[in-house]
Amino acid sequence: MSPNAKPPVTRIMDYGKFKYDQEKKEKENKKKQKNAQLKETRFSLNIEDNDLQTKANQSIKFLNNGDKVKVSIRFRGRELGRKEPGYELMDKFTQIIGDVGVVAQKPKMEGRSLVMFLEPNENKE
Repeated sequence: MSPNAKPPVTRIMDYGKFKYDQEKKEKENKKKQKNAQLKETRFSLNIEDNDLQTKANQSIKFLNNGDKVKVSIRFRGRELGRKEPGYELMDKFTQIIGDVGVVAQKPKMEGRSLVMFLEPNENKE
């Protein structure tokens, strides 16, 4: 215990019991951990309002379960020429989600997709 003391002071203990207690603490800490998964919501640029609302409701369900959500819009063909409607659609989606989720990463282009990440809002009511 204290190697600087003269004579050195030690404690004799049951190593098996010590090992058992350590494993028990580790198991308890694992139970307290929260595993957040990454769920994905994908839609195209030409989505109708009701379909967008359905996708938003599904994303809200994911966020309420504590998962992160990846929202992606796929661009096809000539849609890649004008990306502004995609950014507007992402803004509309975040307005629908409201206070349930917070934007973790702003929308950005990844290949042919516009991608945004949402996290659950920690300080909601």
